[in-house]
Amino acid sequence: MDLLSGYASTDSESPSPNKPILRRPLNSAPIPSVSKAVLRASNALVVAGGSQNAGTALVGANLGIHAQGPIQGPALTSDPSDKTSSFIQSIDPKTGSTSKMEANVHIDEFTFSQNRNAFQRGSEKEIALAPGEVAGDTGREIKRNDYGHQRRFKPNYGEDFNAFTGEFIKEGDEQQPNPQESALVAGQKRAAESIVTNEQPLSRRARKAAAIASEGPLLHSADDDLTYGIWGPPSATEQDLAKDSVPMIESGLELHPRIKAERAYIKERDRQRGIAAEGGDEKEKFDRMVERKMAHLLPPRMEGENPVAIEATTTFHGEEEVDYRGRSWIAPPSGLRGVDENDVDDHACFVPKKCVARLTGHEKGVHRIRLFPRTGHLLLSAGLDGKCKVWSVETRKVMRTYAGHAAAVRDVQFNHNGTKFVSASFDRYLRLWDTESGQVLNTFTNRRVPYVVKFYPHDDNIFVVGCSDNKIVAYDATTGEITQEYDHHLAPVNTITFVEDNGTKMVTSSDDKKVLVWEWDIGVPIKYISDPTMHSMPVMTMHPSQSYMLGQSLDNKIVVYQAGERYSLQRKKKFAGHNVAGYACDITISPDGRFVCSGDADGKLCFWDFKKTKMLQKYHAHDKGPSIGAVWHPVDPSVVFSCGWDGVIKMWQ
Repeated sequence: MDLLSGYASTDSESPSPNKPILRRPLNSAPIPSVSKAVLRASNALVVAGGSQNAGTALVGANLGIHAQGPIQGPALTSDPSDKTSSFIQSIDPKTGSTSKMEANVHIDEFTFSQNRNAFQRGSEKEIALAPGEVAGDTGREIKRNDYGHQRRFKPNYGEDFNAFTGEFIKEGDEQQPNPQESALVAGQKRAAESIVTNEQPLSRRARKAAAIASEGPLLHSADDDLTYGIWGPPSATEQDLAKDSVPMIESGLELHPRIKAERAYIKERDRQRGIAAEGGDEKEKFDRMVERKMAHLLPPRMEGENPVAIEATTTFHGEEEVDYRGRSWIAPPSGLRGVDENDVDDHACFVPKKCVARLTGHEKGVHRIRLFPRTGHLLLSAGLDGKCKVWSVETRKVMRTYAGHAAAVRDVQFNHNGTKFVSASFDRYLRLWDTESGQVLNTFTNRRVPYVVKFYPHDDNIFVVGCSDNKIVAYDATTGEITQEYDHHLAPVNTITFVEDNGTKMVTSSDDKKVLVWEWDIGVPIKYISDPTMHSMPVMTMHPSQSYMLGQSLDNKIVVYQAGERYSLQRKKKFAGHNVAGYACDITISPDGRFVCSGDADGKLCFWDFKKTKMLQKYHAHDKGPSIGAVWHPVDPSVVFSCGWDGVIKMWQ
């Protein structure tokens, strides 16, 4: 029977040359389980044998490296299958010899935790050392790279191998010192010395500064800034990964036909796009150039050469479109006489006292309201939901809905007999509607956002539009062509007002804080009104006497200009007491010219005496936003309509 020499019979016994050693059968002693990696590294020879009851193994290294000396004590009698037990740590990592095993050896927990924390909290160039190891003594180094996983290096390849670059040095070539490599080696030495000498760990800021310093200079040669631009050269890890990666074509593999077809398609697509970019869409380029300063305030630009507006629909909500006498539903009630717009002596007006009706039907806010010319028996509203509605003032119900815009409607305007109206929307389209039937008579666009629209007083077939590209454009409603452009403003045009002899001249205001006066059909202004103290005026309204213009100044005042030859500012006439900064709140004036009414940014409705410029009344009209629109009834002396962004139209009397 084979016997294992050098085994002590008791835990307290130790081998002695003077004391005989008891022999014990091989099967009675536990066999230390040596990892295969250690055996493979040490080129050990494993001979297995034994009976069915218990396996035996004789472990010996080449060239006479055997387990010399006694195998000791109860520390080795643990589970042989446990690869992480303490006896594995006592095996010589170079030779695989077990002669250094000692009994009852425990790990110094404090030193182990200190080394572990130094490795985990240190820089990316730290070295992991086991307890008792010194940097450089072991045959391996565990280096942390910037990807977080462990990479094992064996730096000792001989003098003709550069461990940092991974390349062999040819004969006759002198190895150039690499500043990054030298900094790395210096950092490793400092880390190892701090671990061995048990120095206090550095603070986080000091470790960060040391890590930055260990990286070396950002640019290593004069050509790096030309090669990489403002970016630094790639790190060593990125270079290693780039060298290891082999494309499918270089590896010699045949690409799948689907991949080939996809690459051919992408190549052809890029070629076609290049051709389209060279030719370019001139209109789109011009749009981008014009709107570059305020593109964040405007809706998306139109795509393509010939954009198409959405399909228009209309719905009639009344009982019948024609009454028993054959009269249309837009005809004024019998007995209702019309009043001329400029007749200030027809009847006296009064300030309304309360809200008598609420008109609801828009899904979003209402931005503008207009009354039917001369009679005012119908009310036209422009909603932020992209729809226009016509309401009956007598029954206080909606009569017809006009849906033809993909975005909010900015402005609407009746022609001079009320049979047609124009709607201007943020979807960059203008549409001419038939009031009675709801049909779209024509659609206009110049690829800009229309802000204000007005019919020319002497011809219902011509209307002018103030646009976001700083121009005023005149359209022919029958042909859809642009007949004239007025281009002298430096910002989007907000208002258009016809003055003198019922519209022979035109006054416009803009975000450039200027007021320009134009002769009709002449593209050059005849007068500039500009002052350093002026503010932008998003709304201007003509007084019924045709002698004054009222402008909603964004410094929370309503200013008055003389509408005539001089167009001078009436400095003593200013209406204050409301807050309109940032909002284009509409202004309306009573038909007799005695009272001025305006909305407010806080949802209020304000009334002033025109002659004394004194505020007479202020009502809370709308919630959830400003009271943006207001209009005075041309026949009823004390009826005023207001609208707001809460989607409600209110009737005051």
